[in-house]
Order: sequence, then structure tokens, then C-alpha cells
Amino acid sequence: MDEPIDLDDLALRAAAGDRTALDDLLAAIQPRVRRICGRMLLHPQDAEEATQDALLLVATKIGTFAGRSRFTTWLHAVASNSARTTYRSLKRRAAEHSVDEMPVAADPRTTSVIAGSRLDLLEALEVLASTRPELVEPLVLRDIQELDYNEIAQLLDAPLGTIKSRIHHARQAVRPLLRVDEG
Repeated sequence: MDEPIDLDDLALRAAAGDRTALDDLLAAIQPRVRRICGRMLLHPQDAEEATQDALLLVATKIGTFAGRSRFTTWLHAVASNSARTTYRSLKRRAAEHSVDEMPVAADPRTTSVIAGSRLDLLEALEVLASTRPELVEPLVLRDIQELDYNEIAQLLDAPLGTIKSRIHHARQAVRPLLRVDEG
């Protein structure tokens, strides 16, 4: 039976310049990064683009990982931010194309014709990030990544009560942005 991979150890060795550790780390985390991105960007090609961007960021920024928190905490932040950056990039590219080229049948409040994701949720996260950035990651980890509160507290190295409070406040902040008019 194979020993479980110690991502923290691999990350610290990679951060110290061990190329083999970096290669092993990237191979080990790719499925996890794909899942994280896939929960935010439902269209497989968009999720794959975000995954590749996140893996590139890990490879180029691993030297900044000092082991003060768990590697998976750092990784979740990198992958979630990569998915949100990919969404913004796809949105910008779509805006540059003629509106006539966009399909008209999709409901833009629930399905993205840009990125195969929930436009309303990603837009709400953008608004929240601009005003209360500390609330975004706990909300993403709970409502998109579907981690339980204890896992999130452990992942973010924060007290359980703080995590529950941040998620509660984040939901209050995004709720009005997610309403679909019943017109």
C-alpha cells in the first residue's frame, strides 16, 4: 500500500528549490486543483484553463510558501483566485466580441454564456471581494467547494466561530446580488 503524500513536506522541499519535489507536488495536486476550479467554472475547458493557470502559479510562486500554514490552505486560495481570474478574463473577452455573436436563449442570471458558470455568483463574489475580501474565501470554501465548517476553520487556521461568522456575513452580503427578478 502506498504511503499518503505529505503535501506540506513536498511543498517545503519545492520551496527550497528541489525540482523533483516540485514535479511530484504538481502531479499530486492537479486533480485537487481541477476540482476546485471545476466547482466555480462549470464548463470543462474553462476549468481546465484555470487549472493550468493555477498550477503555473504554484510552480512560479512556490518559493513564497514558508510553511506557516498548511499547503492546502495556500493552494485553495491560489486555485480559487485562478478560477475567478479566468472568469474575469473570459468576461472581458466576451465583451470585446459583438453582442450579435452571443447566444440569446441562456438566462444570464443563472447560466454564463461566457464561462459556463453562474454569472450571478461570480459577480457577487467580485462585489464582495471589493468591499470585504476576508469573507470571500470562507464563502467559496463552504458554498462552492462544499467543505464543512471544521475543515474550513482548519484550512484557514481560524477559530470555528470566526469562520461561521464570516460565512454568515458573506451570505448576507451576496444574497441581494443573487436575487432573480420574478418579472
